[in-house]
Amino acid sequence: MPEICPAYVALGSNLNDPRRQVERAMVALDALPESALRRCSRLYFTPPMGPGDQPDYVNAVACLDTHLSPFELLDALQAIEQQQGRVRGGERWGPRTLDLDLLLHGDCRMDSPRLTLPHPGMHERDFVLYPLAEIAPGLTIPGLGALDTLVARCPARGLKPVDRADE
Repeated sequence: MPEICPAYVALGSNLNDPRRQVERAMVALDALPESALRRCSRLYFTPPMGPGDQPDYVNAVACLDTHLSPFELLDALQAIEQQQGRVRGGERWGPRTLDLDLLLHGDCRMDSPRLTLPHPGMHERDFVLYPLAEIAPGLTIPGLGALDTLVARCPARGLKPVDRADE
């Protein structure tokens, strides 16, 4: 069996009860084979990154300890998305029931047609960096550096914890 590896997953939804979609996805992550959900950030409301004529997102980041390879984990994440009604092929950065992005898989660095690790663009996204820093303070991201430094360079653009935001 492969060595256990920490993996970080970004969760997001802005359709069909987004808060519930993200919460259901966390339960599904905890049920993955050869994996255990270790930590989850709080939920955040965030403005859409893509077209502005869509609802705000609910975002979070989760940490798993897993024996799954990066591609096995990617397949499992895409299966969860599909089970929760995700339809691929729509507008880029458009509305979706669920988006699960594999951000990091240990210290793995790869660039393949199916998967790039660390996730490209994560260092520019407040809705990834702030929740990630909440559950992994002191983390160093391969090829990008200290998470704390990345957070300091990325202003929060409307990120609001769900428990403090007007729902």
